[in-house]
Parts: sequence; structure tokens; C-alpha cells
Amino acid sequence: MKKRLLLAVLLIFFLSCKENKNEVVKEAVTTLELSHKSELKAPFFWDAANIYFLLTDRFFNGDTLNDLTLNRTKETAVLRGFIGGDIQGITQKINEGYFTDLGVNAIWFSPIVEQIHDNVDEGTGSTYGYHGYWTKDWTALDPNFGSKKDLEILVKTAHENGIRILMDIVLNHTGPVTDIDPVWPEEWVHTGPICEFTNYENTTNCTLVKNLPDIVTASDVAVELPDALLAKWKEEGRLSSELDELQVFFDRTEYPRAPRFYIIKWLTDYVNDLGIDGFRVDTAKHVDEKTWKELYSEASHAFSTWKRKHPTEVLDDNPFYMVGEVYGYGISSGREYDFGDKKVDYFDNGFHSLINFELKDDANMDYEAIFSKYSNLLYTELEGRSVLNYLTSHDDSKPYDKERKNPYRSANVLLLTPGASQIYYGDESLRNLTIEGAQGDATLRSFMNWGELDSIPMNRQVLGYWQKLGKFRSNHPAIGAGRHKRLSKNPYVFSRSYSNGEFKDKVVVGLELPKGKKFLWVKGFFGDGTKLHEAFSDTVVTVENGQVFLKNDFDIALLELAKN
Repeated sequence: MKKRLLLAVLLIFFLSCKENKNEVVKEAVTTLELSHKSELKAPFFWDAANIYFLLTDRFFNGDTLNDLTLNRTKETAVLRGFIGGDIQGITQKINEGYFTDLGVNAIWFSPIVEQIHDNVDEGTGSTYGYHGYWTKDWTALDPNFGSKKDLEILVKTAHENGIRILMDIVLNHTGPVTDIDPVWPEEWVHTGPICEFTNYENTTNCTLVKNLPDIVTASDVAVELPDALLAKWKEEGRLSSELDELQVFFDRTEYPRAPRFYIIKWLTDYVNDLGIDGFRVDTAKHVDEKTWKELYSEASHAFSTWKRKHPTEVLDDNPFYMVGEVYGYGISSGREYDFGDKKVDYFDNGFHSLINFELKDDANMDYEAIFSKYSNLLYTELEGRSVLNYLTSHDDSKPYDKERKNPYRSANVLLLTPGASQIYYGDESLRNLTIEGAQGDATLRSFMNWGELDSIPMNRQVLGYWQKLGKFRSNHPAIGAGRHKRLSKNPYVFSRSYSNGEFKDKVVVGLELPKGKKFLWVKGFFGDGTKLHEAFSDTVVTVENGQVFLKNDFDIALLELAKN
């Protein structure tokens, strides 16, 4: 870019001696502006997002001083204690360009609010709340993960790099009860019965497992704050400020002081204060759906307030985003989740998107079957909404390719299937998911294998493939949000086209291509004479007789309009 600026300035100087100086200068400046526009990134759309999901404690250790806090020194089962990953580690990797190189434009990290201090044995060995889903105090961050200032820096750094931040939030339950983590008052939580998952009532008004107190979200009865929480705030020197803020919140909203509204206030504070872009909502189907609509309303208010107060930091006009974990939901279900005795449309209750549990099974189908299925559903039953696709996650015991034998196909399926994509940390680096001695979901939660990226060529090679595909996806919203159409069966070539207002995007992709010479059919999509850039091999080709000719040993082609 600097070279083009210099050339343009020299051009202006050289031609300024001519009689029509003003016109020459105007023409040169126009050329500069067009050149700059050609390098602008595509606008961001949540429907096409490339989201990276990581466990905060398992990604990167940016500050070793917070590795041991709150006297969490008891021995745990394999991979069930705090290891050292933190908020600072995520920020460091943003600064290093790791996410940008992978085409990631949104980061979702596991919950970072303060966890229960003690450990418990949940049947798979002694465990601390390293995963973040055992809340003790929604108003504070867990010192093992970092401070609110660390989170503020993370969000600001992400935004400066064009990356959105998704906070993982839990409103369904508190953490388990221990000797030093007392149960919340009975007007705040249910301690039974345990969920049976056979109908709506015994899925929402129950505890997920034994000793995981369930927040009373269905009630509108006002309750007092727990004495233990008040004492904690007093000891930390913030009792007065917390009470004052609650008074302002309830005065503004006129909500009753029921448990869910306290927690909604505490969660949306992070949006109001820091500009968090969205929530990933945990255990969504275990809470009555009206709660999620209320949460979304307050989060949207907080997001608008933050944007108004920070006009120079606003990335775009996208509204606040919420994606829900309705466990077992699949894209084939359309807009409704069936409890057996009741169907719920979560898309009409605050959620723009739901996590799609179906792709890991669909991944075994041929590419065209997957892509056409998802495109058809997203442009019919789910028009105006989307799904978040994944192949691997932190609590799915049967992910696609658990032994990491098909990393390239995994990349193709995940990053090219219509819908938003969720890379689980290590999908791109062959991180081991079968850890000896680890029981249950712990085997899915090993520390990120940074060392292997430096020492094992295969891991680096796989990462390079994911990076190329991820960047292409990020540059082209048509991949995730566009209409799919097969252009040829053999070799397999398809197109994606997308328009949103004045923005238009179109690409062609070829998969399972032969090595060496190959012709890709693009007739009816790109006209003869059109210059295309093949992003995987970084070559420019011209459409002739409805085809483009390539000569390389890659079995994939990523075609986009060549820049002028």
C-alpha cells in the first residue's frame, strides 16, 4: 500500500506541470481511492461468522502469577484442575495475529466469572471449576482467569483487530455446593428434583445433575440478596456501589426483584461496560424461554448504550448477537425444538442462532448433500436466522473425527457448510482428543498444543490448510450466508452468492479435484473474459468457454474475482 501511495504522489508531481493540472490530480486521487477500496475487508455478518471457541484455562498462559489462586491446591483427576490459561493469553494470541491468520472474526471463550472456590467429585474424579460453568458470583471475574481490566483490554484489542467477542454465560444454575461454597437461599434455587428430560416441565424446572442448584427463573416473586453475597461484597469494598447499581436498574426497568432479573443485570453489565458483542447462552433449553427474550432485550439496551458512549470504537451496525445451546437441536428441526409435550421457537425468544448438533453426523455425507441441505433450510424454514455449525466441542463425547484422521475434510466440511462456523481450539492443529487417564469430557479439554505446531511438520501443514480456507471464508460472507448451487458434478464445483443491501459477493469452490491439469466449470456464474484469483494457489486465471484452467497439485480451488 505504501509503495502505491508513493507512486501516486510521484505521478501527481510529474504531471502537475501540464496545463490541465487540476484534472490530473483529481484522476490520481481517484485511482488511489479505488486502490484502497480494493483492499478493504468484506463487511461482517453473524450469519457468515467464523467463530473460534476455546476454554479460557486451556488455551494460552499469559500470566503465570494467576495460576494458583483461592487456595486451589487439592489434587484433581487428570485434566480436571486449573492449568493456567487466562484472558491475557487470549489477548496475546490476538496481538500475535493467530486468529487473524486463521480467518477468525469472532472469539467465544468459556465463562470467566468467579467460580466456586472448592473442588468436588462429580463421579469422574476430583474437579475444580476450571471450565467456568460453576458460578459463585456473577459480578466478579475468577482470579484464575484474570481481572476485569484484563477483560477490557481483551475486548479492545479484539475490536482493534476486527474480531468480535462472545461471552459464554450461565443463567440456569449456580456451582455445586461445598463446605466453603454454601447453597444459595431456597427462594433463589431448586436443589431437586433431577431432570428427567421427557417433557417441558421436567427439563426446565429441575436440576441438571445432583448438587447443581437450579436458578428459580420462572418466578416473578421478589427476593432478597443472599447474606453470603452481601458479606462478600462488603469484604471486597463494593457493597454500596453494587446496591446502588441494582437500585438504578430496577428503577429503570420496573422488573420485580426476582432471581433472573438480578442475574440479567449482572450479565449485561459486561456489555454495558466493555462492549461485549454477543452471548453464547449455556443450557438454554433448561430455562423457560421468556427469560431469554428478557435477557436479549436488556443486552441490546446495554449494547446500544455502550455504542452511544463509545462512538469511535463501534465496529458496525450489527445488533447484539445471541446464540443458544439448546442441547440436541439440529438444523433439520427448523425453528422449533420439540420437548415431547411442547414445542418452543427459540428464534422468537431472543436468539438469532442456535448451535447445530447435526453437522457432526452429516459430515459423513458427500459434500453436495451437506451443502445443498443446509443452504435450502437456511433460505426456507430458517430465513432470516442461522445456525452455528461445529464438528468438535468441549462436551460432545462423539465428535466427528475424534482421532484426527481427516483434518482436511474436517476443514472443508466445517468452513464451507452454509451457516456460521465454530472452530474448537485445536481443530486446526491436530490437538489430541484422546488423553490417557482422562475420564469423560476431560479428554476433550487438553491444553492447546502450541509446542507441536513448532516441532511437528504435519501439525503445521494442517494449520496452513485451515488458515487458507479460514481466510477465504472470512473474506467472503457468501460462503457462510450465501445461496449454494452446484455447477458441475465431476469435478465437483459449486458457487455461492450473497447480497445484503449494496454489498454483493460471489465465489466458486472446487473440491476433490485431480492433481495436475484441471478444468473447472463456471459457466452461468462468471462470464468469459472474467479474471479470477485462485486463492489457494495464489494464481490469476481467465474464464474461457465457461471454464477456468488450473495446473497444480492441490485438490481444492477457491475462486474469487481478481482485484484490479
